[in-house]
Amino acid sequence: MAIKLTKDESVFRNELIYLGDAKAVNVDYTLLNLGLLLRFHGKRPKFRAQRQSYSSVDINSLLKVIQGMEETDKHLEGFIAHQEAAEMWLRANLVNMVYRGNVEKENVASLRPIHLESYRVRNARHARDYNSADQVYMMLSATLSLRDELMKYLEEGWDQNSKKIATSSKLDVDSLGILLLIQKVNVSALPQDQTFSRIRPILQKQAELCCDDIHRLLVYKRDIPRSVIIEYIKILITFHQSLYFQKVVHLLPEMIRQGKVDVEDNWNAVVDMTDNLESKISKLAIHDAELVFNKLQEYIRSTYKVNTVLRKLNLDRSNSANLDAVLLELKQPSADFETYFQARWAMLKEAQDDEDRQQLDDLTKYEDTYFEKYIQALMSVRSSYQYRYSRDLIDSLTLKNEERGMMAQGRSRRHPRRFVMGTRLLETLVQLLVLQFDSNKNEFFTQALSIEELIQTIRDRYGLVINGIGEERFNDADIQTVLAFRENVEAFKKKLRQIGFYNNLSDAYILQKVNPRYSIQP
Repeated sequence: MAIKLTKDESVFRNELIYLGDAKAVNVDYTLLNLGLLLRFHGKRPKFRAQRQSYSSVDINSLLKVIQGMEETDKHLEGFIAHQEAAEMWLRANLVNMVYRGNVEKENVASLRPIHLESYRVRNARHARDYNSADQVYMMLSATLSLRDELMKYLEEGWDQNSKKIATSSKLDVDSLGILLLIQKVNVSALPQDQTFSRIRPILQKQAELCCDDIHRLLVYKRDIPRSVIIEYIKILITFHQSLYFQKVVHLLPEMIRQGKVDVEDNWNAVVDMTDNLESKISKLAIHDAELVFNKLQEYIRSTYKVNTVLRKLNLDRSNSANLDAVLLELKQPSADFETYFQARWAMLKEAQDDEDRQQLDDLTKYEDTYFEKYIQALMSVRSSYQYRYSRDLIDSLTLKNEERGMMAQGRSRRHPRRFVMGTRLLETLVQLLVLQFDSNKNEFFTQALSIEELIQTIRDRYGLVINGIGEERFNDADIQTVLAFRENVEAFKKKLRQIGFYNNLSDAYILQKVNPRYSIQP
């Protein structure tokens, strides 16, 4: 028999810690639902397309919509005469598919999140984001001006007042295609009570860093094609969610030990730039990845502690001030703390049969307090499940084995997960870091950086270590570690050459510069 828990005891997700579910997420669906939250000010309304043709979306229904518009709009032509080409354009550029290529199961999940209004046409059951968009929205709320700036960019080309395409805007063909498909869709929204206005990010500085990066990216909005900017936004969203969650895993137990949210952020990780599973640096990158996953159990235990004390204090999860009260209670327990959990422990045992009571006693016999016994009981039932899905969340947020990601894993046990920096991720970060801010003119401009400056900026800004010589934890490094970092720096330069930011082959130190791809003058 399994140990039985109540519904409240089984709940793990805590909005005060991390708004997303512990599930593998797809960044396209995150960005799609982020558009919904931006449009409805952080709330997820129930909505229904009024036209029946949109109630269950498939390729044929979308083609019929386009063909119908051609019959009534003299500015559209060619779709009816070239149906095969129109369908290929839809499939390749405008929609996300589930079971793509499977004739029996293939279906449209949603329009691609090229535009803020893409959420209007979707099959909601196929486009779930598992509340990851709520987490991003909360992070963006750390700088309200940035959230509004991003919304303004994503909705370009659409007049919200007239519910029509803005004729004055210059849109790429894919964004225009999205707007053609949604302009006839009237959304009937029933606003919900769900709001996170009183929840602030548990890692405020990390959220502000995410906002700053997206603000920097939007500096290029008139220089870089929209489709490329959208791809960069996807990369930044997953990258910063990944950093945020990994730091929560790392820091939450320390917050409980110190009794406060404001603890030192000492998270960092060595990244392997070599793309070689057998490289010297890979051992260090593997070690740091293992540290993250090894801390998941302690993070899960810490979350259950917070959840349990919230119930004891009869506090809800919609106000970050309640988290401060919980951490203080865990650091300095009140007089009735142990008495309360003695009663909870007794109630838990009473709900079990004789065999499970004995199992509970065996599981908790080394725990000194009733509180720890109670937490250990929750862990014994739910920790394996939460560990598995938290691991999947990290894999999806780090875009494992993708050029946009920061984690890789080989196919054999000899090559476990390790931190890396994919070419597309590196390209995105370099585009941001060559920007400098002129405080006198209150504007950004581009400036070349030396290789050392770029490596140090990545370390200081994101905690990603490319050259660890000089790091405190490598003060006593042996010769193999030194050689590993030298190899890593050379691989870093090679990647920069591949993406066109570094083309100097001279050994002269003064000439080793990373040059901006787009010039913005001060």
